[in-house]
Amino acid sequence: MKHVITMTTTSALGLVTLFMVDLVDMYFLSLLGEIELAAAVGYSGSILFFTTSISIGIAIACGALVSKSIGENDKAKARRYIINIYVTGALFAIVLAGLIWLKVALLLELLGATGRTRELATQYLRIIIPTMPIMVIAMCAGAALRAVGAAALSMYATVTAGIVNAALDPIFIFGFGMGIKGAAWASVAARVAMMVIGLYASVNKHGLLTRFRLAHCIEDLPKITAIALPAILTNISTPIGNAYVTASMADFGDSAVAAMSVIGRIIPVAFGVVFALSGAVGPIVGQNFGAKKYDRVSRTLSDSVLFTLLYVVIISIVLFATRHQIPTLFSLSDPSSALVVFFCTWIVFTFFFNGVQFVGNAIFNNLGFAKYSTMTNFGKATLGTIPFVYVGAYLADAKGVLAGQAIGSVVFGLITYWICRKLISDCAHNVIKPGLKKPVYLRRFPLWPYSSNR
Repeated sequence: MKHVITMTTTSALGLVTLFMVDLVDMYFLSLLGEIELAAAVGYSGSILFFTTSISIGIAIACGALVSKSIGENDKAKARRYIINIYVTGALFAIVLAGLIWLKVALLLELLGATGRTRELATQYLRIIIPTMPIMVIAMCAGAALRAVGAAALSMYATVTAGIVNAALDPIFIFGFGMGIKGAAWASVAARVAMMVIGLYASVNKHGLLTRFRLAHCIEDLPKITAIALPAILTNISTPIGNAYVTASMADFGDSAVAAMSVIGRIIPVAFGVVFALSGAVGPIVGQNFGAKKYDRVSRTLSDSVLFTLLYVVIISIVLFATRHQIPTLFSLSDPSSALVVFFCTWIVFTFFFNGVQFVGNAIFNNLGFAKYSTMTNFGKATLGTIPFVYVGAYLADAKGVLAGQAIGSVVFGLITYWICRKLISDCAHNVIKPGLKKPVYLRRFPLWPYSSNR
């Protein structure tokens, strides 16, 4: 538990700083008095969540491979994985960012953005999207630092990025009169700062880099993609589900989308520790998997779930106590305010089940069963979102959208926990060989009573 808490809190401080800046962005923009600005940030958030989720998926592969190599006491292999992931991840991000940049207006239209709202969101995204390769390298550097146990250095990079963003926001938005473009340029500066510090810490402090060799990259590519692709699919399933929720909210007007935008900024700040938990659990599981200590892997799952429960209970109480002050802070109208109050009263506790799924995904990825996290996350984004949100919207309008999404998260959180617990047990008892592309179940009983295969 001490290891889980130490790794989580150091990661959380950095993440919460970045998420807090997003919340400050929303606050500053709300001072300009345009509800379209809040709605534009909400629509933009769905697309940025998609790109960030891909960056996280690539970073997951980096953390899993590096931590396993460290557990096997092979630092040379870890350095080789890091440089190859930097190069392949950045190239992939360049191509994807280019495609999104070209089609950003169409994507916003598909989400339901129209008129002035779509125009503002387009301006915002066309500034930030080109920095996706920078974000990939920054996140991979942080994952590599956490994989070797240097979570504090990873935290410094994200905290510095948050400070840069917070300092530049008012200067660009109000001082230079740039409005939403100013918020975007402040975010660009923050991403660059995070990459520079992450690379400096990983290279100069821990020597986590080596020369790039194309032959080594080609050789390692199957191992990287075996984790990265399922992890990316796992992570993009969440923004896909959220995009459906945003589109459903759009049916109830800009006020509902504005409320969803504020809620979308509250969640990462309030539950940043839970988001960080999955990144913190990965290196613990990866190193103990490399050392074949499955009892510690099992204990990591139990302690992480308990930690998540205690944290979510505390945060739920805090948000319930401040449920009427939050809408006032962001100058929300009555329809928007009612949605935020409903969320803080009835929905917040269900985030515990999202936390359980985050932990389960980290364990799947680091045991080499990334496809399991892909299946459970896509299940949640489709079967656990679309029918529940559709019925909820039909029965209770915008509040039903929030309730439907929450109910789906409860169902798939429980499913993920059960699968994860069984997988660890099977690995510990040699029923299944971990770390392969396809699970290989071992024969434990004779094929028939007189078989000699015992």
